Amino acid sequence: MRILVLRALGLGDLLTAVPALRGLRTAFPRSEITLAAPEWLADVVARIDAVDRFLPTPELAPIDFQRPDLAVNLHGPGPQSVERLLATEPRKLITYTRQGYSDERVIATEWPAERHEVLRWCDLLQGRGIRCDPDDFRLTPAGPRTERVVVHPGASTGARRWPAERYAAVVRALGPRAVVTAGPGEHDLARQVGPAVVSGTLAELLDLVATARLVICGDTGVAHVATAYRTPSVLLFGPVPPRLWGPRRGPHQVLWHGETGDTFADEPDPGLLRITVGEVLDAAGGALCESVSSARDTSV
Repeated sequence: MRILVLRALGLGDLLTAVPALRGLRTAFPRSEITLAAPEWLADVVARIDAVDRFLPTPELAPIDFQRPDLAVNLHGPGPQSVERLLATEPRKLITYTRQGYSDERVIATEWPAERHEVLRWCDLLQGRGIRCDPDDFRLTPAGPRTERVVVHPGASTGARRWPAERYAAVVRALGPRAVVTAGPGEHDLARQVGPAVVSGTLAELLDLVATARLVICGDTGVAHVATAYRTPSVLLFGPVPPRLWGPRRGPHQVLWHGETGDTFADEPDPGLLRITVGEVLDAAGGALCESVSSARDTSV
């Protein structure tokens, strides 16, 4: 049996879909599972242990695959992703949708608007008899813990980007153990935050976060990497509430002032701006005083 899964989004999006991917793996142990996702995510796909074949696919681009026995849309409810998968001529397609489909191949479920992203995709499969464990999101440890504190100031939108000068104040307070990381196009931002900037490959970033003592960042892919490796973190949320995208459990402290807004806005969200440098340093100090093994699990 050949299964095609579409999740052509970002790093955090992929990591929140890990329980669903592993649910498919468990349900179909002898099937070949192909994941269509952006090429730059190859290093993290290799660490999930639920995918047989990686198919580099830009977001909403044509999918170079023909006639899967089962297609699974973990991308979204929009008609574009559904049509891209139908173009591969699957025997059956499991998907969320906001509209009805007369195509007998489509097994559609209504899109749940207010649902944690991990649970959302588990629900889609469990509604079709494919059991998923939403807590099965861990990645294999990449090495022993170090004393490094990763500070990642970047985010995919301005709304989720805490001001660089505040991150810089946090880095100064942490001293030489702080390491500033930069994603593609974020090098100038990172240099505003601190001199110790690491901007290597995705594999290097994964290993750095996996072995760090603490991660400080906003609602971004690096936060989900910390969750996957159970690296203690201080996460700055806004404008999206942590009940939808935050860590469900683990040694993480979420700072959130209860204000929602436009996640695609160019300027930092007002609720995010209410988080002070002192709050971040207090949370970081508490995390650094606790051992990894004794850090409290928190649910959001």
